Amino acid sequence: MRYSRICVLALAALLGTPAAGPAQTPPAAVPEAQPGPQPVQPAPPPGPVTPQPVAPAPSLPTPAEPQPVRPPPTLPPPGQSLPAPPAQQQTSAPDPNATLAGKRGDASDIDEVTLVAKPVLLLSGQARWDEGFQRLSESFETLRAEAGKAGLPIAGRPLSLFVETSDDGFRFDAMLPVAVPAGGQPPSFGAGVRLGESPAGKALRFLHVAPYDDIDSTYETIAAYLDAKSIAVKDAFLEEYVSDLKDPGDPNLEINVYVQPR
Repeated sequence: MRYSRICVLALAALLGTPAAGPAQTPPAAVPEAQPGPQPVQPAPPPGPVTPQPVAPAPSLPTPAEPQPVRPPPTLPPPGQSLPAPPAQQQTSAPDPNATLAGKRGDASDIDEVTLVAKPVLLLSGQARWDEGFQRLSESFETLRAEAGKAGLPIAGRPLSLFVETSDDGFRFDAMLPVAVPAGGQPPSFGAGVRLGESPAGKALRFLHVAPYDDIDSTYETIAAYLDAKSIAVKDAFLEEYVSDLKDPGDPNLEINVYVQPR
């Protein structure tokens, strides 16, 4: 049986010196009284008074114009919190080449990874082994066309979940990860395409880098590893096509094969 794929100012008051009073001339000496009445000599008039200069009062600075007072920010009513700042709009576009494991595999090693479910367009089908490559390739073209009609950006590499195998052929679910907007009515699709999710959970990732015709040898390696480690796995294997399915004889064809333990 074949195995299946997958962030201020201060002032000083300067006052002038006060004006001096009129200068007083000392009285003339009174001669010693002579016998008999003597006439009284009037005192000479006072001399001219020279006024003293008075320092002018300092000029005061012109008061500055009052600045407008800004009102305080409006606060929410008691018991209510301030509104949260608007969320930043996400500008990064989905990556059509993103893989489920998030990093490139190593053909000489086996990775333990955790798969996260992604929204996918899904198309079920079946094929004989000798026409499998072509049927899968055609299925992915159909899924890409439906994603384009619905305006859904592609968000990852195409996948095939092999749900049943026999000596004659296999049944599969072809999947294409897409970015689905939150809310709203999901679009309708034709050609048997529907919206679904990719598998999630722990998995072992094996890397196949060789022509598609040689993929049986990769599955033989997988079977031997699971046998040696006594690992029971789910019947459905998941293949992820890192390379486009154009030429089954391409020696650099890269496929991630995910096997999920029970």
